[in-house]
Parts: sequence; C-alpha cells; structure tokens
Amino acid sequence: MAVVEGTLAFENLDTHEMYQGQSTGKYSVVISLDEQTAEQLAGMGVKLREYEGTKQRKFSTKYDVPVLDADGNPFAGRIGRGSKVRLLWAEGQPHPVHGTSTYLNKVKVLEVAEQEGGEDF
Repeated sequence: MAVVEGTLAFENLDTHEMYQGQSTGKYSVVISLDEQTAEQLAGMGVKLREYEGTKQRKFSTKYDVPVLDADGNPFAGRIGRGSKVRLLWAEGQPHPVHGTSTYLNKVKVLEVAEQEGGEDF
C-alpha cells in the first residue's frame, strides 16, 4: 500500500463512473499532483496526464471506498473540487503501454474546498 496527497479534480465515490452513457462498474477519483509527487509516481511507472499545466492521476476500484475526515471519522457530504485529499492505494502490475495501475483503497479529506455559486445561482 502507498499513500499520496493531492487536490481533488473529479470524484465518483457514491456512484459508479460513467463512460459514453455506460457504467464502468468502478468508483474513482482524479487528483492534481505537485511536481515532487508527480515525479515519485512517474518513477514507479505510473502514467500521468497533464491538465492546464498540472499533472493528474486517476485512482479507481470496483469496491466501495471508505471516505474519512481529517480526524479519521466517516466523512459526511460531498467532497468538492479543489479539496485536499490523501489516498491510500495499491500498486498494480506494470503494463508496457498503460503503465502501473493505481487501485484506490481509502480517501481521507484533509481540507474541504469552498464551493462557488450556491444560493445566488
């Protein structure tokens, strides 16, 4: 098991992610990474994507994912984009084309991002 921290970009933790109108059968998160963390993952053979100059990685699983708050208690509510999270994940077998798989095991929400919009929307 490994641990990684980053900023939440996308999450599908309460429902399976959808692709072209079909369920993938997986729960997932995509996090934005700082340069040092991105280099560490790349050194492990994990393929990264870049979005607006920031490295990102998707972590997924077929199983329900426990989500905890910073104190280790069950997290209530939805994790907003931009929240700081820590992921517990397992490294899969290396693949020559797709790189090393990243299997999500647990999410800890370290800092919840304020959501824009809301009542005036």
